[in-house]
Amino acid sequence: MGDSNREALISRKSSVFKRSVSHAHDELHSFRSYLRWMCVDQSDIWTAGLSWSMFFLFAIIVPATSHFVLACSSCDSNHARPFDRVVQLSLSSVATVSFLCLSSFIRRYGLRRFLFFDKLCDESETVRRGYTIKFNRSLRVLSTFVIPCFAAESAYKIWWYASGASQIPFLGNVIVSDAVACAMELLSWLYRTTVIFLVCILFRLICDLQILRLQDFATVFQVDSDVASVLSEHLRIRRHLRIISHRYRVFILGSLVLVTGSQFTSLLITTKSSSNLNIYIAGELALCSMTLLTSLMILLRSATKITHKAQSVTALAAKWHVCATLDSFDVTDGETPMASTIHQAFPPHHGVGEESEGDEGCDEDDLDNTKLIPAYAYSTISFQKRQALVTYFENNRAGITIYGFTLDRTTLHTIFGIELSLVLWLLGKTIGFS
Repeated sequence: MGDSNREALISRKSSVFKRSVSHAHDELHSFRSYLRWMCVDQSDIWTAGLSWSMFFLFAIIVPATSHFVLACSSCDSNHARPFDRVVQLSLSSVATVSFLCLSSFIRRYGLRRFLFFDKLCDESETVRRGYTIKFNRSLRVLSTFVIPCFAAESAYKIWWYASGASQIPFLGNVIVSDAVACAMELLSWLYRTTVIFLVCILFRLICDLQILRLQDFATVFQVDSDVASVLSEHLRIRRHLRIISHRYRVFILGSLVLVTGSQFTSLLITTKSSSNLNIYIAGELALCSMTLLTSLMILLRSATKITHKAQSVTALAAKWHVCATLDSFDVTDGETPMASTIHQAFPPHHGVGEESEGDEGCDEDDLDNTKLIPAYAYSTISFQKRQALVTYFENNRAGITIYGFTLDRTTLHTIFGIELSLVLWLLGKTIGFS
């Protein structure tokens, strides 16, 4: 009898365990509305079906139809599209990877959990307020990247259809046919670029949250903190960085491979001796390349920024250890060291303790600055504990990783060197260097 009552209670309360839905006062309400309008919301079976239908229509069917039906082999040189295959394949392939990753994120984790809103209750008020501001600005940042690309593509497509109406294949009325075809191509371009930039902006937003947490974590070295609590908080940050790396590693690696392949293909076909290049023929290819490279730069910059901030904790902990150790030798045994002791021993000069002329533009924060850390009560933390904490930081560097490879500035320099070598090799095969 008790078991049946318990099962009945669970069945009646099963809605409690379901994913929370949006409401008027939900901080994610406007963002969910945006996803719904973009047809990428997959919160139920109907929206999921609509989302996949729009994806196949605008990312596959419309680009394929545009390429094979509107090839316009009889057009003049300004209306020919010799690079259309590269443009359509590049945008559709990256948009496909973006859509599949975004669908997987929302389906497996839910929007609130994916954006770490469920973890904000454990953060300080400073972190919550800063993350809310960045979240509210995320759609504005997305528009900053999408609108210029869409405006340039709109100007090109309208010119292409308006000036070559008599040469472009059409059905029935030429004006109506061209207007419908132009609108569908523009919607396809807008859909694909928005999906690509959306996933990149979400990654940038999540990295901004971790940067806010690291900046808040840096304040523990300004007070008499317990080493165990410092270690526990850093382990929590490293765990979240591993989660982000695990979720985004496929997308980052896939985008890097696809964008690199697209750029090398574009370079190969544009450096042929028979290529006729001008703004009318290669303008769309150039716009596609700028769009894909911008999205890749957003990913790599966000990853390297959070990795740099996470690794700066090691330098901060070492500086904290040095300042506390120096201060311990300048006070009498048994007395509590004062905050001004270290500044009396080491008065501020150029580069330490104060800014000099010409340094007003330096972007310093609590993780990366040239200021000495005042000692407040470091006599309560032994030298061995501080040394053990610094050793831990030195051997447990955090950051965004891809299958074990940390995305830091060294990795970017390596990628740049490899790709530059490939570019020079490709140019040597097509143009030739003596």
